[in-house]
Amino acid sequence: MIEDFRLPDLGEGLPEAELVQWLVAEGDTVALNQTIAEVETAKAVVELPSPHAGTIRTLHASEGEVIAVGSVLVSFDVEGRDAAAPAAPASHSTASAPGEERAMPNLVGYGAAPRSGGRPQRRVRMGDPRAAAGDTAVLDAVPREVRRAPEIVERALERPRSTPPVRMLAKQLGIDLALIEASGVTGIIRRSDVEEYASRTSSAPPVDGPDTGSSRGRTTRTPIRGVRKHTAAAMVRSAFTAPHVTTFLTVDVTATTELLASLRAERALQDHRIGVLAVAAKAVCLALPRHPGLNSSWDEAAGEIVEHHYVNLGIAAATGRGLIVPNIPDAHELTLVELADAIRTLAEIARAGKTPPAEMTGGTFSITNVGVFGIDAGTPILNPGEAGILALGAVRRQPWEHHGDIALRDVMTLALSFDHRLVDGEQGSRFLVEVGDVLREPGRAMLLR
Repeated sequence: MIEDFRLPDLGEGLPEAELVQWLVAEGDTVALNQTIAEVETAKAVVELPSPHAGTIRTLHASEGEVIAVGSVLVSFDVEGRDAAAPAAPASHSTASAPGEERAMPNLVGYGAAPRSGGRPQRRVRMGDPRAAAGDTAVLDAVPREVRRAPEIVERALERPRSTPPVRMLAKQLGIDLALIEASGVTGIIRRSDVEEYASRTSSAPPVDGPDTGSSRGRTTRTPIRGVRKHTAAAMVRSAFTAPHVTTFLTVDVTATTELLASLRAERALQDHRIGVLAVAAKAVCLALPRHPGLNSSWDEAAGEIVEHHYVNLGIAAATGRGLIVPNIPDAHELTLVELADAIRTLAEIARAGKTPPAEMTGGTFSITNVGVFGIDAGTPILNPGEAGILALGAVRRQPWEHHGDIALRDVMTLALSFDHRLVDGEQGSRFLVEVGDVLREPGRAMLLR
């Protein structure tokens, strides 16, 4: 019998997702929970497991296509099962016909079967029309000097792994991604790989987008979607909903940098990367209980101020797909070392585009570390739903007053933006000073609860 699999609600309340790539082809036999595709929402790249064991009959979408939740994504030929039997665990449903409800798997926490090497094994798509006998379109695109290398020709017949922006760049440059070898260990072709190939071959046309008219070759047009679209909407909503106020404090953090140097010398801590961001995160967690307004939310619909008695600490992460702010649940319960490990893991997962949707919501306060870009200070915009965000500037070695003399000290600037509906200037200032005191004298943390 034929079973249709519709794009489910991925647990984020988003109406659509972009198909990044198929990991199967029509005619393939798949197992239950085998990963069949990757889709990109406004928040993350999500792997879709198969809800059936059977044969792929029809793929209803193309890579790069934006698909509405509830649309048929793939059809399966499933044998040996009663039509009334459920296909897979389900908690969402969507109408497949008037008056009819179809079960849809909830993919949050709905894992795929383990795979060796951590990634699905890709096969040469000999069923692809481009690889059919007598069709030499792909081989003709391979440079003469590499046609004798079987592994390169074989790679040209595969569908390469990359992200939508990279595929768009390659298309604009007139480059077949099958000819490019990924430089990283993940096997994903990056923008730098495409640019390096283009400069090496010197055969790509000028970068351009559609409908640029007389400006051809002078502009590039990129569709606004995915993380960039979500971030833009969130920032506009935040900026025009919450009245922002930003206050600054420049702090001598020499004692903190000396502490971190001593911790790095500890053999037991060599596997942990404890930095200024982790110390600031710990200082924030220690200070928030005494300044509850900064760990609150404004519930317009209910007409209430919601005070949180826990800290889900958001850490702004710059990724190739745009800015995201995943959070560390119950960060207030973690030690300095545990916070450092959590921040490191969060950043690695974010850069890989694998942040779980659950970690993108529910934050209560955020930190953004603009200092890693060499910036001294900025005015951060609140993450929607939160009352405060702390920006950390770069640590600079500069002359500074110290015990009545001028000495070279490690100095950094803190910037706190807060929602003035929830936090008065006095409360925001006192909170920032308390965080600064911990960074100035980390031993003060021993006095706080």
